[in-house]
Amino acid sequence: MERTAGGITYTLARRRVRNINLRVRADGSVAASASPRVPAAYVDAFVTARADWVRTAQARAAARREREAAEAPALPPKAEALAYMQALCRAYYPQFAATCPGGAMPKIAVRDMNTRWGSCSLRTGTLAFARRLCTMPLPAQEYVVVHEFCHFAHPDHSPAFWAAVAEVLPDYKQRERMLKLR
Repeated sequence: MERTAGGITYTLARRRVRNINLRVRADGSVAASASPRVPAAYVDAFVTARADWVRTAQARAAARREREAAEAPALPPKAEALAYMQALCRAYYPQFAATCPGGAMPKIAVRDMNTRWGSCSLRTGTLAFARRLCTMPLPAQEYVVVHEFCHFAHPDHSPAFWAAVAEVLPDYKQRERMLKLR
């Protein structure tokens, strides 16, 4: 339920909590949670008493968003990123043709993923890559492509999986580190 108190607009969620919890999210929105027994007027007073803290936190969140936007490299258009990743996968496909579902070149997809660089779907035979991978150095891109292709033969991160990755890219650990720096 959306409320306003002390010039602060916030969302109130009723939960089984002991205290009133107040958060400023990364996007600058404000959320409060309180027990169903706590009157809304009491939560409003709590938010009003902490209005200065909320405004300061919102300013920090806005500054963080601006800084991250300025530091983030421009992403290529999705069609361009897809064509690029398809070409990169075609270069590595011959080494993995025997392990690909049906022996066919897998379907390649590019998505706006923030928590992963790539994924492999055994069920659909699809390799999906984060669009932001296109902004990484080529050795890091190659590592992700090989990593995902190896999942067709080893759908886990077992020692056999890592041995398969190392067979194609003996320096895969250095390449993986490039991804963790960004």
